[in-house]
Amino acid sequence: MVLLASAMLFLGALLLIASSLLERRRRERQVAQRLQGHMVRESRLGSWLRIIGDSKFGQRSVSMDSETQTLLNRLGWRRASQRSLYAASQIGMPIVMLGVVLFLQELFFSGASNKWLLPVLGAGLGYLLPKRLLAFAAKRRQRIIAIEISTFIPLLRILFESGMAVEQALRVLGHEAQKLLPELTHEIRLILARVDSGLELGQELNKTATVLAVDEFTDTCVILQQLIQQGGGAMKSLLALKQLLDDRRLTRLQEYISKMSAKMSVVMMLFLFPALLIVLAGPGFTAIARAFAS
Repeated sequence: MVLLASAMLFLGALLLIASSLLERRRRERQVAQRLQGHMVRESRLGSWLRIIGDSKFGQRSVSMDSETQTLLNRLGWRRASQRSLYAASQIGMPIVMLGVVLFLQELFFSGASNKWLLPVLGAGLGYLLPKRLLAFAAKRRQRIIAIEISTFIPLLRILFESGMAVEQALRVLGHEAQKLLPELTHEIRLILARVDSGLELGQELNKTATVLAVDEFTDTCVILQQLIQQGGGAMKSLLALKQLLDDRRLTRLQEYISKMSAKMSVVMMLFLFPALLIVLAGPGFTAIARAFAS
């Protein structure tokens, strides 16, 4: 208990020192923002996380791993504040897990022989957990974009048939379809922002398709690039792509239903078959048992 109390006091002293340093950095940051004319109000926790993420160690933890940058781009976290938030979680999660494991070990397993094993495992788990959550969120966003493409293509065809060009149709969908296609319109607005800065639309569509790595969106961007270069003649390609996506979705649903039926048969065999066996064969077994007993 003495060691636990000393460890808690030492950890509290470190937290006080770190909080004072972060508070000073936060005030310096607010003064710099006010001098530059930016009146941005944010919570104290958010400012601390941003300061931790903006540190050299935090930026290095993100820049050293190319897979992390790819996952952040797929998730749509391309701003410096969002990357700083992830860097802060990458740094803070191992420390938090290490403290929690040390506290639980001293509380429940104080007499353990290898006291370094669980803290090391906890710190390793805390280091790997943010990246696994990031990969899960990026994969979920890819699935959402793939589903939104099936609604995006008919809207594009309607706008093209009304006489709009590719850029005009994308601008209309980027502003008017935010509630219907939230993830896809977010990417479209980013593309149009780069186009407004002087970049070419076809190249930006290709770059975004490469970053997102969604097959449905990549095929749509190829057809849009064909429309940009030729000026027409791709309406049949859009219709064929829509039919192909519907067939893929139907196939996936059929596979899901077949797997679900197999899982339900396993559940039936585990739970329903024993109960049915008891109801049907129970009287016979009891009669045989009584016969042998008499």
